[in-house]
Amino acid sequence: MSGHSKWNNIKRKKEATDAVKAKIFTKIGREMIVCIKEGGPDPNNNAKLRDLIAKAKSNNVPNDNIDRLIKKASGEGSKANYESLVYEGYGPSGVAVIVECLTDNKNRTAGDIRHYFDKYGGNLGTTGCVSFMFTDKGIVVVENTGIDEDQAMEDCFDCGGDDLTVEEDVITMECDPNGVAAMREALTAKGYNVLSAEAEKIPSTYTKLEDEDAIKKMNTLLDMLEENDDVQNVYHNWEMPEDDD
Repeated sequence: MSGHSKWNNIKRKKEATDAVKAKIFTKIGREMIVCIKEGGPDPNNNAKLRDLIAKAKSNNVPNDNIDRLIKKASGEGSKANYESLVYEGYGPSGVAVIVECLTDNKNRTAGDIRHYFDKYGGNLGTTGCVSFMFTDKGIVVVENTGIDEDQAMEDCFDCGGDDLTVEEDVITMECDPNGVAAMREALTAKGYNVLSAEAEKIPSTYTKLEDEDAIKKMNTLLDMLEENDDVQNVYHNWEMPEDDD
């Protein structure tokens, strides 16, 4: 899965500072607030909330923090009201970028995102300008504990997957984007350690950057987007260098 950089980004985050870990929880927390308002605070009756709790735990968020957030989001005093926004544009040298946001201030978020693109060699585009270059897929990443590849493939298909890539430390499995939760639970029941399970946007083609200035600007653009609390997910088709992670 050359160029599929999401897992590399996750690995980088896991080694990051406490401040970055706090930002990850802030982003998951916003998703939980929206999710609870839409489907209620009981994970047994709210599959999306169940997914987010698993996502929080995979990012080492303590159970107490998760419980506190659920109580806060479902309480009468919760006034948080987040709007979902998607921005599309181009990074340096035409790298396609999709930015998914949850915000309580649309003007602030739009200004921030536009500023990042303008400052680091890119430009915001119109809705649909790059999304046609991506396909929605369910991506489930499990720890590779030395399992036989044929067995992993059999388990992948048994659990609803349709493809997999085996690497030294992880196995990345693909499935229907609506089947992520079911596949995660099925793999967990088979004894796999699921590291990440999300619906993601996978590019159909990738762009290589050769110019050092373009590479530096692209890295900085991604860093600025990831550090913004309003930004939930960033997808791109930059084929990142192998040593980038």
